[in-house]
Amino acid sequence: MVSALKNVVSEMTMLSDAKIRGVKPRDKAFKVTDSHRLYLLVTPGGSKLWKWNYAYDGKQKTMAFGSYPVVTLLEARGKRDEGRAMLLEGKDPAIQKKLRIEANLEKARNTFELVAREWYETVKAQWARVHAEDVLRSLERDAFPFIGDLPVSELTPPKILEVLQAIEERGAIESARRLRQRISSVFVFAIAKGIAEKDPAEKLAAVLKPLRKGRQPAITDLKALKKMIGDAEQDYARPITRLALRLLALTAVRPSELRGALWEEFHDLNGEEPLWRIPASRMKGDLDRKEEIGGDHLVPLASQSIDVLRALWPLTGGGELVFPGNRHGHRPMSENAIGYLLNRAGYHGRHVPHGFRAAFSTIMNEWAERHGKKHDRKVIDLMLAHVPTGKVEGAYNRAAYLERRRELAVAWADLLTKGLPSLELLVDLPAKELMGQSRRKRLPQVPANFLFPEGEG
Repeated sequence: MVSALKNVVSEMTMLSDAKIRGVKPRDKAFKVTDSHRLYLLVTPGGSKLWKWNYAYDGKQKTMAFGSYPVVTLLEARGKRDEGRAMLLEGKDPAIQKKLRIEANLEKARNTFELVAREWYETVKAQWARVHAEDVLRSLERDAFPFIGDLPVSELTPPKILEVLQAIEERGAIESARRLRQRISSVFVFAIAKGIAEKDPAEKLAAVLKPLRKGRQPAITDLKALKKMIGDAEQDYARPITRLALRLLALTAVRPSELRGALWEEFHDLNGEEPLWRIPASRMKGDLDRKEEIGGDHLVPLASQSIDVLRALWPLTGGGELVFPGNRHGHRPMSENAIGYLLNRAGYHGRHVPHGFRAAFSTIMNEWAERHGKKHDRKVIDLMLAHVPTGKVEGAYNRAAYLERRRELAVAWADLLTKGLPSLELLVDLPAKELMGQSRRKRLPQVPANFLFPEGEG
């Protein structure tokens, strides 16, 4: 009797790790208790399971805390004390545990890619189509592969910075800064929805590499510019990229305007006054500029530009985009394609795609001075879609001086293309280095009497 009483007293006292290790299984499950209704349930198989009894709303309940020694004695007591604190606040610990588990599951479901795509669908209507596609493509290329499957609520500034620095390492400083802004916008959206508490990308602009100050690199000497074009066109690239470089140089439009060009924007390609009408919605500027009536940018086309489009027609004329991407025909070519071509040809830091605008402005203004055309400077600004100082967007006549603009476009094309390789050669050059015997099929050539189909252009 005394021995049995001692055993009961022993099992009623507080536990220690030594006591727990000394407990042996019996034929039937039994309890070894600690304080405040915490106990170990010892099974006949030898398992030792933490349990805690408590009363809530007049009902007796039991919570499981896991098995010993996976859950230590100290950890089991911590879980018990956490439950007792919840009881003091009138909360049921078991229900709170279920809510916490569900919240964790919900966090795991709300990955960065899922939230980013929801954000994109919400805001894309305010952008021009080409810009919207650029935004999504940058996320798909530079963000989703690295953080797309991570819960948005658990992303940290160092992890976001790692993604951005990888973009900087390939020389795309501006792309890294744009992506930071887009990631930050995703987090603002997530915070508004209650699935994130802070924006880890918000302060990272201060630690990213700075953009170059002043004008972007541009070669503004005609002879050197033509050599650069010739060097780049001889390098390995898709025919579409070579032709894009040539048309960019001829028209001096912004690279984004060229990449998003649609065949339907070109008019009278078989006629006397061929024209590229770039919709206001695709032009640089704020929302008012993009919605401006009569705000389309008009680009008169020289015959050399028509030749580029004629060479492009067998390659891309079956789709909407003049310069589609390599992998996805319904998306514009990469924003880096022309820049990479210039870099591979040895012009990194010396000339960028945007630099053709500075080249056109410098060379043609000098040309105009030599030819005594005092009003050509404002015409050249018009050709670059610049608004004169003191003018407001909506009050500016974008169709002014169209005849003179066409004359200058022809003069520029004649200066620029003299001595450059023929377009037939550009189309037929290999896209990459060929090893041994080439099996590359010759691309279709455009007949000399080719006319664009009726309704096109």
